[in-house]
Amino acid sequence: MSNHFEVLIIGAGTGGLTVASQLLNAEPDLNVGILDPSDTHYYQPIWTLVGGGVFDREFSAKPQAEVIPDGATWVKEAVSEFQPEKNSVTTSEGNTYTYDFMVVAAGIQLDWDKIDGIKGNLGKNGIVSNYTYESVEKTWENLKDFDGKRLIFTMPSGPIKCAGAPQKIMWLADHWLRKQGKRNNAEILFASAGGAIFGVTKYKRALEALIRQRDIKTLFQNELVAIDADKKVATFKHMETGEETKEEYDMIHVVPPQSAPDFIKNSPLSNDVGWVDVDKHTTQSTKFKNVFSVGDCSSMPNSKTGAAIRKQAPVCVANLLAARRGEELRSQYDGYASCPLVTGYGRLILAEFDYSGQPCESFPFDQAKERYSMYALKAYGLPEMYWNGMLRGHM
Repeated sequence: MSNHFEVLIIGAGTGGLTVASQLLNAEPDLNVGILDPSDTHYYQPIWTLVGGGVFDREFSAKPQAEVIPDGATWVKEAVSEFQPEKNSVTTSEGNTYTYDFMVVAAGIQLDWDKIDGIKGNLGKNGIVSNYTYESVEKTWENLKDFDGKRLIFTMPSGPIKCAGAPQKIMWLADHWLRKQGKRNNAEILFASAGGAIFGVTKYKRALEALIRQRDIKTLFQNELVAIDADKKVATFKHMETGEETKEEYDMIHVVPPQSAPDFIKNSPLSNDVGWVDVDKHTTQSTKFKNVFSVGDCSSMPNSKTGAAIRKQAPVCVANLLAARRGEELRSQYDGYASCPLVTGYGRLILAEFDYSGQPCESFPFDQAKERYSMYALKAYGLPEMYWNGMLRGHM
């Protein structure tokens, strides 16, 4: 195997594989390398429904070897250092790979260590999270037989992958407890570092109405900073005053703070807060013209969702190929993102919006209303589209 690639892609997640497939569909003879150490590829959007007992977690996983596109070279190693001034990367195995162009699609890092007391306790003492494959089934195990008095659902500050996910499992828990006749005896608290239930006005209003209808308690502008697993007490810090509040729970769904992977933070590619610094419309690095980035690790200020990558990838591919030809970068990404907000079993609000925060809806009806059709799209349609369309570069 050569150590040089015409295009080297960092990461074999949604962004990396979608870009690789689209590049090879456009130019089948292109020498594309994909650098990623993972044995398994996960369709993470379905973890909400795994945590809600709809699917087994195995439904979300496939061997990485099955989804690497034909014609690409998979380098099963992890990046340790970027040397963009030399057009090279070094791996943790000590190998160096060079490139003409590079696409960084390394995803996002879960910073569990920023929550004091959670280490060693995830999946125990009522502490659950849908944010890892290892822990997601514990959510359902705790929810299905829940007989306690209080459930807390948290959301951290800063960008996270799928910003709707922290509340989706809350809506499922509410619906489940109602179906079991247990909801009247249980209090549900949504504790968020943000100032509102959602950032886009149209969908925020719809969700606020559901909060009132379903008697959800809220604690905004408060971030989870510590958990006493033995006492089942969570500590939250107010984002402005710094005042701490302690909340008891029987079950708490935790979403960890998140950031760019450390090997990006410590590289010449990053901006001052660690993301790969790119033009938000072209996906091209602001520092190195032969470097592009898509997905969660980029500095683009869109909601970090798979749907965003679906719109970013063709822009990245078109502009990278234009740059190879020495042409102007004409393709533009408008910040589109989609958040299928599961609001119960068989219920979903499909939020779609752009950089301006304006709805960009795909269907000829009001998507701020709960619909079974949109739930069916998320549960059954989108996984098929993901595995058989998006990862193969066809959408």
